[in-house]
Amino acid sequence: MAEMYYLSIMASPPRFIGSEIFRGSSYGQWHPLRVPRVSTVMDLARAMDWLPSGQYITAPRAKPAALHLWHAADYIAALHRAEIIHVATPADTARFDIGSVTNPVFPEIFRRPATAAGGSLLAGELLARGGMIYNPAGGTHHGMPGRANGFCYLNDPVLAMLSLRHHGVRRIAYVDIDAHHCDGVAVGFAGDPDCLMISVHEERLWPRTGPIEDDAGESGINLPVPRGLNDSEMAHIREALILPQVEAFEPDAIVFLCGADGVEEDPLAHLSLSNNAHWDILRTLMPMAPRLLVLGGGGYNPWSVGRLWTGVWATLNGLDIPDRLPPEAEAVLRALRFDGNRRGKNPPEHWFTTLRDAPRQGPVRPEITERVAWLRAAAADGRRFGRVPRTTPAHRHRLPDRERGVRAGGAELRVRLGTSAALL
Repeated sequence: MAEMYYLSIMASPPRFIGSEIFRGSSYGQWHPLRVPRVSTVMDLARAMDWLPSGQYITAPRAKPAALHLWHAADYIAALHRAEIIHVATPADTARFDIGSVTNPVFPEIFRRPATAAGGSLLAGELLARGGMIYNPAGGTHHGMPGRANGFCYLNDPVLAMLSLRHHGVRRIAYVDIDAHHCDGVAVGFAGDPDCLMISVHEERLWPRTGPIEDDAGESGINLPVPRGLNDSEMAHIREALILPQVEAFEPDAIVFLCGADGVEEDPLAHLSLSNNAHWDILRTLMPMAPRLLVLGGGGYNPWSVGRLWTGVWATLNGLDIPDRLPPEAEAVLRALRFDGNRRGKNPPEHWFTTLRDAPRQGPVRPEITERVAWLRAAAADGRRFGRVPRTTPAHRHRLPDRERGVRAGGAELRVRLGTSAALL
């Protein structure tokens, strides 16, 4: 009977959470998040006739009370204040990093992240009975309890996982393949025995957290990878590390953060993946738990992000991705601009006419196999970490005192969630 129920809920159509607030919203003329992302995915999916109204949900905007589940009330008040007065006070910049170069004040500085967070909170409620939900606006995994961090004003993955917990979902596997380490999520769930965090991220890249020996209080597996990571290497990581660890954990839900900054064309990272690598990981994770939430994350080339994240939606729905896009979808991609970056001056034709990249395969380097083998051995040994592989750079990053020890998943934070109507 339990197996039949599982098959029934996973057979229901996936749901897409989006909002028009992301159309035209920009962090500023020269900020990496000046490019359209979520609106491109919505437009492409509709141009492909992949997004019927019955599968689309408009994201609600989370109220401050919902955000206080993890974020400090004075920080949320400062974020809201900055949107009203269109500027951050010197005190707010110094204390909360609002109005800095990386976390600027822009017209929707509160409404935009609160809408992404509202979508993730709602997803946690809707997934109580199982299924699959896609919130491409989510994935702001750097947000800290009391400050903006790395383009992230809130931390919607943490809020989503708290929402899942409130609605009866205990064991959560969080898999993050963004090029940047999920430092905010690690702060939220370090030491939680019912949470497994797996992060595959570029070594030495900001925020320079997540070294291989950091097990997040025995709740995390961190795999920093060298520049130039190719599809073959990611396939090895998927088969030898990600899938076995998720299977052994037996999660009630999987949260998959599918950042698009690992593809070769991204301007901020230095990896060499094609979007096939992301879709292959998603495809293999889909049957591994009765609940799946897929989030966006990083990605700063408008064509790479739009094509990859639209392919995520196709993968969730089991749709065939055509070799050539129809004219309506091609028009969406041809209308994009990437001002201020050399990649936007003469884009290759396949960025307009296809979703699928050519595979970027290559040799699996010793750095990859040694690190994966070491992590597997450490996990099998109860994650008692010993000598770090010699190929791994030793680097540690100490979190500020105000953020160390803040946990979302354990007894140090008692979550009191109400109904969605009260929070969103």
